[in-house]
Amino acid sequence: MDGIAQARHWLRLRLRHRLRLRLACRMKVSTTPMVAASGRWRPFRWRALLAYLPAHLPAFLLECLLACLIACLIACLSALAAGPAAAQAQVHDHDEFEAWLETPGHGGDTFAERRFVLTFHHPTARPGQVVDWRLELTAPDGSVVERWRGIGELIRGTGRQVVSWRPRGPRPARGVYRLRMTAMPHGDSAAAVEEQRPVTVGAAALPLPPRAAVDRAPPGTAGVAGGVRMPGWADWDIYLGNLHSQTNHSDGGGDVASCTGAQHPQSAAAGPAEAYAYAADHGLQFLLTSEHNHMYDGAEDTDPAADPARAKALYRSGLDQAAAFNAAHPGFVALYGLEWGVITHGGHLNILNTPELLEWERNGAGELIGDTFTEKNNYRALYTLMRERGWLGQFNHPSDNQFRVAGRSLGYTEDGDAVMALCEVANSAAFSARTDEGETRISVYERMCDRALEAGFHVAFSSDQDNHCANWGTAAPNRTGVLLPKDQPFTAAALLGAIRARRVFATMDKGSQLMLTANGQMMGERLANRGTLTLSVLYRNDAGRAATELVIVEGVPGRNGTPVTMVLTGGDVTVAPSPGEHYYYARLTQDDGKMLWSAPVWVTQHP
Repeated sequence: MDGIAQARHWLRLRLRHRLRLRLACRMKVSTTPMVAASGRWRPFRWRALLAYLPAHLPAFLLECLLACLIACLIACLSALAAGPAAAQAQVHDHDEFEAWLETPGHGGDTFAERRFVLTFHHPTARPGQVVDWRLELTAPDGSVVERWRGIGELIRGTGRQVVSWRPRGPRPARGVYRLRMTAMPHGDSAAAVEEQRPVTVGAAALPLPPRAAVDRAPPGTAGVAGGVRMPGWADWDIYLGNLHSQTNHSDGGGDVASCTGAQHPQSAAAGPAEAYAYAADHGLQFLLTSEHNHMYDGAEDTDPAADPARAKALYRSGLDQAAAFNAAHPGFVALYGLEWGVITHGGHLNILNTPELLEWERNGAGELIGDTFTEKNNYRALYTLMRERGWLGQFNHPSDNQFRVAGRSLGYTEDGDAVMALCEVANSAAFSARTDEGETRISVYERMCDRALEAGFHVAFSSDQDNHCANWGTAAPNRTGVLLPKDQPFTAAALLGAIRARRVFATMDKGSQLMLTANGQMMGERLANRGTLTLSVLYRNDAGRAATELVIVEGVPGRNGTPVTMVLTGGDVTVAPSPGEHYYYARLTQDDGKMLWSAPVWVTQHP
C-alpha cells in the first residue's frame, strides 16, 4: 500500500474510533466490533446520535482537522522514506506479514470466559499501517456461533487484539468448537493469513488407554488373523527433536538477550556446534541446523565480491561439526542441511542430508557461490536433483502460491513425491527469544499440508521451531517425533531412515505421543486392502493430560480436493473404503488445546 493509501485508511480508522468512543461515553454502549449469534450487526442508535451531535459538533470537527493534518504528515513521511529507489527494492526473507491465533484451553466441565488473542507482525510496515481481521466461531455441529471483525493498528510493525467470549445459555453444546481467523494488511489479500484452533467447551475425556505391545487386533479386523499381535508402544523407541533452525552460518544464532529477529547473515556468535550442544543439554534428541542456501556469501542480497571457496568451506565445516558432535555424543543426532529457496514467490524447503551447497547466486566475476547450481524457484528441477542424489526434504511453513510447478501451488511431480517426506504442520514463532518453552505463538499449516496430500505427495507431519535466536528447541514445547524399532541404535542413518519411512508424528506437547495403524500396519506405510479397514489410534501423555477430540481425516491423493473428517468416540474405527486411492491420518486435541497429528497411511482399496 502506498503512503497516500496508508494515510487515507489511518484517517478513516481514527475518525471512526473517535466517533465510537464519544458515542460510547454518551450512550454507555460497547465499542467492541461484534456480531450477534444470528450474524446480524447490532442496530445503530440514530436518535441518540442526532441528540448528541449539535452540542459536540465543534469539538468533533476540530478533532477531524487534526486527524487530517496527521494523515497528511504520514503520507509525506512514507513518500520520503520510500525514495526513488522504492520500485527497485528487493523483498527479503522474513519481511512477510505474520499473524497468530491463541486460544487458551479449558478442560473438563468448565464454561468459563475465553480470551482469544490475535497477534500481528509485519517487519516492513509503514507508519499508520493497519490490519483487517475476522474471527468465526463454529459449534461442534458446524453451525456459526459468533463472528467478530475489526481493524488493528501496527505500532513498530506489531499489533495485538483480544476478543472475549463466554458460552451462552443454560446448556451450551458441549464439545470442541472451531475458531477461524483471517488477517491481512489492509488492501493486500494476497498476504492473508488463515489460522484455525480448537476451543473445548465442557468436553469429556475420550477413553484412549495406552496400548501395550501384547494387545491383539480388534475383533473382526479385516485382513488380520485372530490373535495376530498389533503394534504398540513397547515395540518402538520414540525420539523427539527439531528439524528447522538456523545458526551463524546464515541468519540465526542471535543472543537471546537481544535477539528480536533474523540476524545479519554470519554476524552472530553461535554456530552449529553450539546449537547441537544447547539442544542436547535441554533434552532434545536430534536437531537439524537448516541454513539458508543463499546466505553463504554473508549477505542477504548477492555480494559481488563473494569468495566461492570460502562459502563452500563454510558449508563443509558445518557438515564436519555435525559429524564430530555425533561421534562424541552417541544417543543424540546432529544434522546439518539447507533451507532452500526464498519465501516471496517461492517457498522454503529443508534438504535434510545434502553434502553439497546448492546455489543460484554468482559473484561479480560470474562464479557460482556454491558447489551445485540450482535455478531459483525451479522446484521441478530441484526435486529431480534431490531424487538423483537420494536426498530428503521438508516443506517449511507452507502457504498459498508457494512451491509452484506448472503454475500450480504445491505442484506435484513424481520426483517431488519421492523426496519430500515431511510437511511442517506446526511451527512456533521464528524470532522468539524465550528459553522456557512458554512461546504461545504457534502457526498451524494443516490446510496447506492437506493440499500437499491431495496433490499426491506422500508427506508425514512435523512440528518445528525455526529458531533464529540461540534457543534451539526451547522456545516452545512443540516437537517432531520419530519412531525407531525397539533397541535399534539411534544414529543419523536410522533417523533419516525413519523419516523416509514416514514413521513420524507432530506434537505441540513434548510430553504427548500419537500413533496410527491400519489393519495392524504402521502409519507411513502404503498398503493394498480388500474389505473393511480398521484404523486404530494410540495416544499417551506423561503429565495426565486427556484427549477431548479425536478425528480421522480422509482424502484422495491426486484429487486436489478437500479431505473429510470423521469424529471418533474411541480409539478404533472400521470403515469401508470405496475402490481407489485413499489416505488417512489422525488429529487429536488435548484438554489444554494442544494438538497432535499422526503420519498418514495410504491405502489402495481393491473391489
